[in-house]
Parts: sequence; structure tokens; C-alpha cells
Amino acid sequence: MGFVTATADRLTIRNFTETAGLFRTLGASGFRRFSTYRQATAAATATNTMFGFLRTYVMLAVAGSAAAVGGQAAGYDAPQLVTYVWAGQGLIGVVAMWGWTELADRIRSGDVVTDLLRPVHPVLGYLLPDLGRAAYALLTRFVVPIVVGALAFDMYLPQRAATYPMFAVSVLLAVLVCFAGRFLVNAAGYWLLDTRGVLMGWAVCAGMLGGLYFPIRFLPDGLATAVYLGTPFPSVLQIPLDVLVERDPPAGQLGLLGLQALWAVVLLAACVLVQRRAERRLVVQGG
Repeated sequence: MGFVTATADRLTIRNFTETAGLFRTLGASGFRRFSTYRQATAAATATNTMFGFLRTYVMLAVAGSAAAVGGQAAGYDAPQLVTYVWAGQGLIGVVAMWGWTELADRIRSGDVVTDLLRPVHPVLGYLLPDLGRAAYALLTRFVVPIVVGALAFDMYLPQRAATYPMFAVSVLLAVLVCFAGRFLVNAAGYWLLDTRGVLMGWAVCAGMLGGLYFPIRFLPDGLATAVYLGTPFPSVLQIPLDVLVERDPPAGQLGLLGLQALWAVVLLAACVLVQRRAERRLVVQGG
């Protein structure tokens, strides 16, 4: 009996080690893949930096108008809005808000069938490389705009030590939420012949309701609350930025992280469900 238990323990450890190794390999593959696109990374970083200047001056005008009447712009002062803009420009590449059509393209071509033959669930097969991509973007597309913004403007630095780990957790949750949303709109290709409309709808909503174009707190309180609670889009960009600029007290920051975690769980579960339903009806023609 003791031999059987010891053998089972060794098998469990071996399976765990192999699984962890597989996860590391898939994550590292995403990092290596995107690290080869140096010119694309440089071009995207330069574009985000340029728009950072444009958006900063707009936000400074808003903050100046609010200060002229003795108030703040939806609870943000000028340095907080500067940090909001530049951190947001950096996070665009980390969460990869737009442009991902790999799954939809593979569904259209029929190559998605090979995903079903791999020893890992298709959702994990796309998620783990995406985490590697996000890690590479964090070192490049996030760091550069932050440095440029800090050199050119008076940025707000978090005053509470707990904000830094909370921001790191929030960014990770934002990557998970954004990946799940992109996976779901790509998975529409299992049922639709053309996914361009769905992808465009995601891009518009992610930018408008995610806090990229303007902070959601600029909206009336009731509408802003409905967007926060009723849609996952603020979890992609708005919430990490609110955590970073300490727009809310610590309890409010934890509440925002809880909301992000809830959306991440719900959307990833939806990805698994949609993939399972899609596999029941998938038909590949010509092979």
C-alpha cells in the first residue's frame, strides 16, 4: 500500500512538472515570437508616444478648466490625468486591445483543426503565448511611453506602497479579460462567414467604454456605474489606470480588482463553453 501511494505521489509530481514545463514553453514561445518583430514594436511604440502628447494636452485643458472653477475633473487632478494618459498609451500594447485575428483566420482556413490535436486545451493554447506577448510588451511598449511622459510632464506617482502590487495584479487581470474578449469575438467565426463586423464592434467598444479615449468617470455617475458593472470593457484599461493614479481609497482599489477578477473568470469560462459548443458543429471543407 505504501509503495502504491509513493508511486502515485511520484506520478503526480511528474505530471505537475511536465504541465508546468509545457506552460512555460508556451509562454516563452509568445515572448520569443513577438520579440522578433522589432520594427513593428518600434513603430507601435512611436505611434503610441506621439498620441500620448496629443491626449495629454487635451486632458491638461480639461484639468485647467476644472481648476478654474475650483474643482477637479471627475476627481482627477492634472498630474493624475498625465499619468493616466501615458500609462494608458503604454498599456494598449500590453493588453493588445485590437488587431488580433489569428483564431478567426485559422477557423476560416481550417487550420484550427490542428489546435484540437494538441495536448492542451485550445483556450490555454492561445492564452499562454498571449501572456508571453504581454510580458514582452510590458518591457518595451509600456516602459518607453512612461519614460517619455515622465521626462516631458509632471506625472503623478502613487503615494501608497500597496498600489504598486495592486497595479501589477490589475494589469495581469486586464490581459486576461482582454484576451478572453478577443477570443470570443474571434470564435464568432465558427458561426459567421465574415467576422470583420464583430471585430470592429469589439474595437470600438473597447476604446470607447474601456477608458482609452477619456476616463469613464467623466460620464454621469449613473452611466459610469452601469458601464463599470455591466460591461467588461473598463476592466481592460480603465481599472488598472484608476488603481495606478489612486483615484479611489485602498478599499475602492480592492473592489475594482475584485470586479476585474470576476469578469476574468466569467469571460474565460465563456471561452471554454463557446469552444466546446463550436467543436460540436465544426466542419472543415476540402480535407
